[in-house]
Amino acid sequence: MKELNILLVEDNLEHARLIQLILSRKNVRAQVVVARDGVEAMSYLSGSTVSSPHKKSLHPDIILLDLNMPRADGRDVLRQVKSNQYLKDVPVVVVSTSDKEADRISSAHVGAAAYISKSAGFDALSEMLSRVTELTHFEKTSR
Repeated sequence: MKELNILLVEDNLEHARLIQLILSRKNVRAQVVVARDGVEAMSYLSGSTVSSPHKKSLHPDIILLDLNMPRADGRDVLRQVKSNQYLKDVPVVVVSTSDKEADRISSAHVGAAAYISKSAGFDALSEMLSRVTELTHFEKTSR
């Protein structure tokens, strides 16, 4: 089983640590890069669009994306990722405290692969994250 490259876009350090803890406890083999806002995320991702061998490792297998962040929010990042020819096939999973139906619908409309509510509690969040990463890993290795 190959190691996943995960870009976690999260401004709350406690939430980022919690997500990383869940992935570790679920034995998800992953290199997790944390971007603190949308500007950092897009800066990181701009390197993954370069088609040289040493830049290939920057291309994430999955993006875990918070919606509400400073500078550039997750909605902007999602739109930019899904409109970029090199990134549009990267699954983006929104992981947000927002339970608004409008956020779920708009995220799906733009191309999010899934929407996970952080407010569902630790056990539910843990189960949903492990399912999403397993499904993404399976899809990536079966192509």
